[in-house]
Amino acid sequence: MMAGNELYVGTGILLIFIGFVGVLTRRNLLKMVIGFSIIDTGVNLLIVALGYLPGRTAPIVNSPKYLADASSLTVDASKLVDPVPQALVLTAIVIGVGVTALMLSYVIRLYATEKTLDVRQFGRLKW
Repeated sequence: MMAGNELYVGTGILLIFIGFVGVLTRRNLLKMVIGFSIIDTGVNLLIVALGYLPGRTAPIVNSPKYLADASSLTVDASKLVDPVPQALVLTAIVIGVGVTALMLSYVIRLYATEKTLDVRQFGRLKW
C-alpha cells in the first residue's frame, strides 16, 4: 500500500497525463480548455506533494512545542515545512484561473464568429 505522499505524487502525474490526452485527442475547444485545467490541477498537486515532508507542520508557530528555546523564542525548523511550494501553488491557482477565463473568452468569441467549436473548422485562421 502506498503512503500518503506517493499517492499524491501519483495522482498529480495521472492528472497531468489525463489532461494531455484530453488536449491532444479532442477536437472540441471546450474539452481542450478542460484538459488544460486538468493539467494545471495536476501540476499544482504535484508541487504540493513534492514540498510536503512527513511529520512536519505548517510554519505557523502557535504552540510552545515548535520552539527550540522558549526563552529566546527561537523556532525548531526541523519540525516545520518550507512554505515556498505552498505559496507558489497559491499563485499558480490564481494565474490558472485567469488563463482559463482568457481561454474561455476566446472560445466564446470563436463560437460567435464561426458557429462551431470544432478545431478542424478554423482552417482560415492558419498562416
